[in-house]
Amino acid sequence: MKLRNIIPFALLPVLATSGCSAQSQVDSEMFIAMIMTKNQRSSSIPTDSGILLHSKDTGEWERLGPAIQMISSVTADPSNPNSLFLACGNGVVRSLDGGETWRMVTGWKESDVLQIAIDPTDGNRIYAATAWGVNVSTDGGESWSMANNGLDEYFAKGIVIDARDPSRLLLANTRGLFESTDRTATWVRNEGIPEVAILRLRRGESNPDVWIAGTEGRGIYISHDDAVSWKAVAPALSEANVYGVAVDPHDSNHLAAGGWDTGIHLSSDGGITWQKATDLVSPNVTAVCFDANVPGRLWASTFEEGTYFTDDMGKNWKSADLDGAYVFDIGFLPIRR
Repeated sequence: MKLRNIIPFALLPVLATSGCSAQSQVDSEMFIAMIMTKNQRSSSIPTDSGILLHSKDTGEWERLGPAIQMISSVTADPSNPNSLFLACGNGVVRSLDGGETWRMVTGWKESDVLQIAIDPTDGNRIYAATAWGVNVSTDGGESWSMANNGLDEYFAKGIVIDARDPSRLLLANTRGLFESTDRTATWVRNEGIPEVAILRLRRGESNPDVWIAGTEGRGIYISHDDAVSWKAVAPALSEANVYGVAVDPHDSNHLAAGGWDTGIHLSSDGGITWQKATDLVSPNVTAVCFDANVPGRLWASTFEEGTYFTDDMGKNWKSADLDGAYVFDIGFLPIRR
């Protein structure tokens, strides 16, 4: 595994050479949010953790930001790629200079942050999905307030802004899907999907009417009408915990999903039919993402057994290493200026 300035060589058994919430731009960088869990050395602290960027030219992984013990994801301001926010176990950490310097911008009341979304029309308006509900900042992260009006369960795994109408947001939590049409002032349950814990929520880019949700113990749900109605798909996954779902930013008919003891399942017809991909080294999948830069490429991370990519819809997989890592999220960031 090629890791530059990240993990001491002594902590990893093998170093060999050999990538979602996607930004479909020609020039974007792939990130992984992870904790190195498999290679512990008599310590309760993970060997390494944080955000890694993957170079498509060299295959190397480089760190972005501090080595905080728990970072679930990273988000960039769509209007200013140098403004970066880390979703951390102890709050939100921000950089305003493309990752050169970082500062925690939350206090003791804000913690267990799992995903961050930034208004594409107003970079000062930031939303954080947390274990305690939704936190909102309207001043670029300097101050935060709770926005849980209408929620009957606070533990939120994900939050997505409707780019076509930034006043509309969808929230994935352990009681189902909730929707706000007033920038999180109020929430109402989305009745189109059953009351089930939603573990991952993604939206199509080439066709924003397409949404996919991975659930706890109920498999995958698909919407083709902008999250109004939902349908359970992929019968082979109907009782699975699905931790990773993805919509190809280049073709919203291409979908992917994976979870615990499921391997990777793929659809090329918008979710009507599904096929199981060639087995990875482990069937326990924690994150999947289609490549924003390379059409048709799919990335998948397994629990502690490496990260892989395929260019032929799962017939063959190539290793991108990271053996021993527990990957929470894979995605793409716009290139920093």
